[in-house]
Amino acid sequence: MHLIVGSGPIGSTVARLLADRGEHVRMVTRGGGGPTHELIERVAADASDTGRLTRLAEGAEVVYNCANPKYTEWTRLWFPMNDAMIAAAKASGAVYAITGNLYGYGPQPGGLMTEHSPLAATGRKGRVRNKMWQDALDSGVRTFEARASDYLGAGAVGVFSSVLLPAIKAGRAAWGPGDMDAPHTFTYTGDMARTLVELARDERAWGRAWHVPSPEAISIRALADRYCDLTGQPRLKVHGMPRFVMRTAGVAVPMAREMAEMDYQFYAPFILDSSLTERTFGLKPTPLDVPLHETAAAAESTAARTM
Repeated sequence: MHLIVGSGPIGSTVARLLADRGEHVRMVTRGGGGPTHELIERVAADASDTGRLTRLAEGAEVVYNCANPKYTEWTRLWFPMNDAMIAAAKASGAVYAITGNLYGYGPQPGGLMTEHSPLAATGRKGRVRNKMWQDALDSGVRTFEARASDYLGAGAVGVFSSVLLPAIKAGRAAWGPGDMDAPHTFTYTGDMARTLVELARDERAWGRAWHVPSPEAISIRALADRYCDLTGQPRLKVHGMPRFVMRTAGVAVPMAREMAEMDYQFYAPFILDSSLTERTFGLKPTPLDVPLHETAAAAESTAARTM
């Protein structure tokens, strides 16, 4: 049995991958949601309730942390959830597989990040992620973290879904907080899920962080052009906002403040090197057009349902 906490694009894809292999999955979310499959058991529970989560993890081979707490409340919400998942993994003897990101590195020279880059986060969210990882390592459980950049794919939340896609749908110009021509790595949600599943059973992965195989970096402007060309739409006009805009808005708007803290990712090159994972485990990134087509299909399906 596999215990998955979180039913977003990552957790749901992990669940489907495992169920399609004939393995039983128990998915924990606050509302009891998740994919429908005869081998996927959906449970409504508070993932920060250590006792309940430990009982639900009995017999689990892997505990997958695919949770996604409210962005403005990471400091309050993440630690209790991480502690509960660590405790559940320890009690069941499970591997603790963590869905990670690149926040912990902070700004890096030249924007390039490898698994050997220092964890030099200066912002609160990066420090939260670093403490979570260190707590997992210090706990003695078998653990690893798969780190990815901004997500692409159906249901993914990121600069593409929040800035580009709404503008494309509305037929207007897009304004993004960043340099629209700086190279930026994007990661397919399916590749994150596949990396978690494959590495969970490979003892070479345990005790380390690994970068999810991701396509070559591309600028936000070029990404918009590629999506429009694939879907047969006119190319989008993309403009970068001055850096002070989100920082000024953050004085009054909590989400803007959280985004401004991480804006270094978009005003300079932000490049994930996944070559070590690719060489070690034989995994390769999915071509960029796949998540773009997937996103387009999801957008069409949503539009059809609302007509």
